[in-house]
Amino acid sequence: MKRIDIFILILFFLVKFTTAQDKIVHGVVHTLDSIPLIGVEIESKKSNQTFYTDSLGKFTVVTETGDKLKIRAEGFYNENVKVDEKTRFMAVNLRMKPGEKQREYAIGYGYVSEKDLTTSVNQLNLDKNDFTRYNNMSELLTGRFPGVEIRNGEIFIRGSKTFQGSDAALIVLDGVIAESDILHSLSPIDVKSVNVIKDGSTSVYGSRGANGVVLIETKKGGEQ
Repeated sequence: MKRIDIFILILFFLVKFTTAQDKIVHGVVHTLDSIPLIGVEIESKKSNQTFYTDSLGKFTVVTETGDKLKIRAEGFYNENVKVDEKTRFMAVNLRMKPGEKQREYAIGYGYVSEKDLTTSVNQLNLDKNDFTRYNNMSELLTGRFPGVEIRNGEIFIRGSKTFQGSDAALIVLDGVIAESDILHSLSPIDVKSVNVIKDGSTSVYGSRGANGVVLIETKKGGEQ
């Protein structure tokens, strides 16, 4: 009887050890779909270990099924990814927070080069521009961003087109997707910064992101 009990106990620990075995997961972290991010933290919740992306945005983590990986970088929104039994490779696209300070973080911490970021993102911010001189958002955008046009109340970015649906760029106001008529109701006086993402961000904002994304951040209470 004792031998049977010992056998069952050993079997229990063997099964537990097998199900909790470590697994190797490879991945890559980008922003704007194509720009690799360097030195991004990937933290394993179960092991409390932290891994980092290399110069190509690639990483390798030692984890296990059921683990949750927290991916973070200053200036970007965090992403949480769950590891399931089929996970062998993961591609993560981090979305950059709007505003000049977040851009400075992204470049200053070495996650992305200023050249790569400037190639894909054009930005206007309140610190360097007087938005009060513009009567409306269409006037603010027209002529300030190369290749950006306003037609029938919608924003179009030259070189961005899709084979189905509208060619209009996606508008994101304070992190929330907005309709094009927001351009009529939003006053330039209330705007803090504008980012035009030329290359889109399809994996984050959906298929319409392929036409480009216009990120608008408004002033918060007390900001002048």
